[in-house]
Parts: sequence; structure tokens; C-alpha cells
Amino acid sequence: MRESEVVKQAFAMPLTSPAYPPGPYRFVNREYLIITYRTDPARLRAVVPEPLEIDEREAFVKYEFIRMPDSSGFGDYTESGQVIPVTFHGRKGGYNHCMFLNDDGPIAGGRELWGFPKKFGQPALRTEIDTLIGTLDYGPLRVATGTMGYKHREADLGEVEAALKEPNFLLKIIPHVDGSPRICELVEYRLEDIVLKGAWSGPAALSLTPHALAPVAELPVLEIVSAIHIRTDLTLGLGRVVHDYLQQPLRRSLRATERILVT
Repeated sequence: MRESEVVKQAFAMPLTSPAYPPGPYRFVNREYLIITYRTDPARLRAVVPEPLEIDEREAFVKYEFIRMPDSSGFGDYTESGQVIPVTFHGRKGGYNHCMFLNDDGPIAGGRELWGFPKKFGQPALRTEIDTLIGTLDYGPLRVATGTMGYKHREADLGEVEAALKEPNFLLKIIPHVDGSPRICELVEYRLEDIVLKGAWSGPAALSLTPHALAPVAELPVLEIVSAIHIRTDLTLGLGRVVHDYLQQPLRRSLRATERILVT
């Protein structure tokens, strides 16, 4: 294969059979169970990277179970993880803290393209009689269980759509061949072309179990704040870099050097 062909063909690994296709990535009948809870603000400060900021007075976490039965390029899979409400330069959004899913393609694509913190796990989201049930297993152990009363009250669709359109932030880390960070960036992405099919609220409960490699319980549940069940179609927009951790120290060093030279 000629060099020009490598450059032309290269999109993702492996070169001749990428783990995922190029976008756009459209999701049809995507279903969410999102349980918002209050946690220890000190624990949040320890995991949210600057320059993102948290509201210590609220210290909220959104625990999500997401069922994706029809995803272009990725197929049929389920996901579960934690999103932390943050602000970036005064703009409200969410920081994706951890994610577990059961499909290799979106694990590779999510990590390589956007920087999603994805690991392999066994999440599930289903309706059992009158209850919406979300679970996450890591290996043979259950590490998260969320429940919500099924469609007790219709939610305000305008408010739900506005929340879905807020920016989301990711910490993208790609190592160099020597193990040092080659890329370390804060990435912003948004959900696009949203077709909201319904949203409901109801009573909810959430249980998190400590696990060394799936540490969702390190952000403990102190109080359930709200829960929402959403059905929607949407497109996962590609991201943009809003902060480069490897370049920022360099700029500060250069400015310090300039000040020394001037004086």
C-alpha cells in the first residue's frame, strides 16, 4: 500500500477494517433513565478537571442508563455512567465522568474521536410491570441499580429539550508511544437534530456499590433530587477542542520568560 493510499484511507484503527465507520452518528428511539442526586462536593472537586467548575452548593450528579437499539454505525447497545453538571466560562453543561457499555465499536469510537471515558461493562435498561429498571454489572458484580415509577407524570418537553441541547465536556487523553500524554484536551460536543418523542418523571431510587475498577460509588448518593425518562431521536455531533492542557503550561512558561527578558 502506497503512502498516499495510507493517508487517504486512514480514518480509524485497524487501517483495513476500522472498528467504527465515519459519521454522522444518528440514534433512533434512544431511551434514557436519568436519576439526579446530591453528593459530597469534596468528591466532585477531586474528579472534575479545571477549568471546569462545579456548584458546591448543589453538588449534583446525573446517573444515566441509556438504551440505544438503533444507532448508525454502532448498532444495538446500552450504556450507563455519571455526568456532572458544570460550568465552563459561565456556560452550563455536563462533564462526562465515567461510562460503561457493551459494544466494542462505540467504545473505540467514543474514546478515539471525542474522548468519552468508556469502558466495557454490562448495563441494561428495561421496563418491569410498573417500574423502569436500570442496572450496571462489571464482570459478575452489580455496581449500580436505578429504579423509577413508569410514566407517572409528563415532563415539560421544552425544558427537557433545552437540557439535551446544553454543551457536554470530555477529557480526551491519547498516549504517546513512550507512554507520555500525546493529546490531553478538554473537548466540547453537543447533541443535534433532536426529535423529542416523550419525557416523564416519577419517584426514583439509586443504589451504587463500591468496585475497584468501576468506581461509581466514589460519588455517593446522599439524596435523590429528581428522575426523568426520555425517548428521543438525535445525532451525536462531533466535538471541538476548547482547552489544551499540554499547550496551556507552555504558554504560561513563555509569558514568564518574556517578562524576565523585558526586566
